Amino acid sequence: MHLFKSLGHVFGGTLLIAGTTIGVGMLALPIATGPAGFVPSISIYFICWLFMLCTGLLLLEVCLWMPKDANLITMSQKLFGPLGKGICWAVYLFLFVTVMIAHVAGGGEVLQDILGIAMPPWAFAVLYVVLFAPVVYLGTNSVDRLNACLFAGVILTYLLFICFSHSYTNFSLLKRTDWSKAYMALPVLFTAFTYQVIIPTLMTYMERNVKKVRLTIFLGTSIPLVVYVVWEVLILSILPHDTLVEAKALGQNAIQPLKDITGRPLLFQIGKAFAFFTLTTSYIALSLAFVDFLSDGLKMHKKGIKKIFLCLLVFVPPTLISITYPNIFLIALSYAGGYSCAILFGLFPPLMVWIGRYSKKYKHQERQLFGGKPMLALLIFFIVIELLIQIFHGTLNLI
Repeated sequence: MHLFKSLGHVFGGTLLIAGTTIGVGMLALPIATGPAGFVPSISIYFICWLFMLCTGLLLLEVCLWMPKDANLITMSQKLFGPLGKGICWAVYLFLFVTVMIAHVAGGGEVLQDILGIAMPPWAFAVLYVVLFAPVVYLGTNSVDRLNACLFAGVILTYLLFICFSHSYTNFSLLKRTDWSKAYMALPVLFTAFTYQVIIPTLMTYMERNVKKVRLTIFLGTSIPLVVYVVWEVLILSILPHDTLVEAKALGQNAIQPLKDITGRPLLFQIGKAFAFFTLTTSYIALSLAFVDFLSDGLKMHKKGIKKIFLCLLVFVPPTLISITYPNIFLIALSYAGGYSCAILFGLFPPLMVWIGRYSKKYKHQERQLFGGKPMLALLIFFIVIELLIQIFHGTLNLI
């Protein structure tokens, strides 16, 4: 019974990480990476996966230094001081708002396509939130169970998509390469590989068993990598380069061009169902993590009326914004990966570990990533370069 429970925690935690990772970013990946070609795209996939795996393990090490239920706010305050805490609050809240808006708006859109009933678009967004907010309120175990069911839907629709789309593949399209455009997809890739937000929650869920959490991080991030690579092969072997460039210019995801190229409504409907499951697995896992984040940051216990208040903070503002400004999330999401994810889950973890190891001399726990200062410096250098590139391109777009 103990072994079954232990394996169950690892299985559930793996799905939580995979569900958090496979979300709205996946639908944009082929469009963002497509202009560079297949080989450059896959190369940058592996680089980003390895980088985010390393920063996740570093965040796990930071969790071991902190008291139970500590989240990024507490970590930032203890390691960076008041200024770091303020930066964490600002960046995290920006990420929270943009990502949640994207999920609510996207979830409402696919729910409208699936149900096909006459209601105003805003009503589908509200319905989407009302359906899943109670599950998050009930806590980690409820989210764990529903996430397992939803992830089964992800797998089923994903396999159906493979079965129905393979006849349209033209693998000669994969030969095209343009390495100069590969780095431009980094912001979307950071969003697509972001999962670190769930690590403090998993530490509590797994009773701070570091070996189980470490295994869960590796397994949970490996699943999206495989899913993304197969997805990239299919989309880039179906959509010509000109179509990818046009879809990127129009701000479309990978599903809409498929309908025009293949002419098969069924394939489009399978894609919509896949989008619904991927969005929802990510949405409930992220919502759960944000409840924990606000609980830690506001020092409010997740019980009774205080928990209701925390859930209202998580669900109501993004829903209102997505209803009032239905198109704003497309612009905000492009900045979420390039800035918020890069700073919080790319830059903060190695900086935190550097300070914890070499300034505050936290040595009572096992190190979760090899390499010492050179490895930490390499990770910091990589993310600083990405941030400079993002700032440069952002400045050009404003000119």
